[in-house]
Amino acid sequence: MVPVPFAFEFCGQEFRLTEGRALYWPSEQALLVADLHLEKASFYARHGQLLPPYDSRETLERLALAIRETGARRVYTLGDNFHDSAGTDRLEPHAAGMLAALTRATEWVWITGNHDAAMEARIGGGLADELEIAGIVLRHRAQAGETRPELSGHYHPRLQLTVHHRRIRRPCAVVSHDGRGCGRMILPAFGALTGGMDAADPAIVAALQPATTIDAVLPAGRKLARFPLWRAAA
Repeated sequence: MVPVPFAFEFCGQEFRLTEGRALYWPSEQALLVADLHLEKASFYARHGQLLPPYDSRETLERLALAIRETGARRVYTLGDNFHDSAGTDRLEPHAAGMLAALTRATEWVWITGNHDAAMEARIGGGLADELEIAGIVLRHRAQAGETRPELSGHYHPRLQLTVHHRRIRRPCAVVSHDGRGCGRMILPAFGALTGGMDAADPAIVAALQPATTIDAVLPAGRKLARFPLWRAAA
């Protein structure tokens, strides 16, 4: 199981943020991951930019590990699962077998995103534009003005810090609070070939409004660290 120090409360529910950029929801026995961007390398190869073709294997190996470590029985992917909607057709046999095994072993739902809006669940699992579970909305992109609890992806947030003149960039979750004991959360990108956006970028801050505070949250050593990103004017 995920170490207890990485557990935190969000909207009255316990969640656990893993070191591997996944979010575990114990009461639902669910693992949530965002922005897998499977078959990104093969997409670029088709457009003349050659990259090592093993990104899907690496992402799926990490996902299988997260499922084993947490004991998750359900998996919800929060959009941009493939780098494009035709990505399922390009999976090489080994990666396709890995993914088929994972979708058979769990209750799996693909929530689609802007990159894969027309994808088909050919490797198993179900499809949804968004879901609401236990009062929390699961979707790909945070909707500005949303007042319900929400879990999303899309922005690939990374905390950027300068420590001892050294620039550090680490994937993180971004959590907003609405002043009523709840808020919304953007998950880090899970895929092997995913870049990142500064967690304090105005686009992320705007997407999470209305909010009273916005923090970056990530595992650091043996504890879960929080870094303030934005505070509403007093």
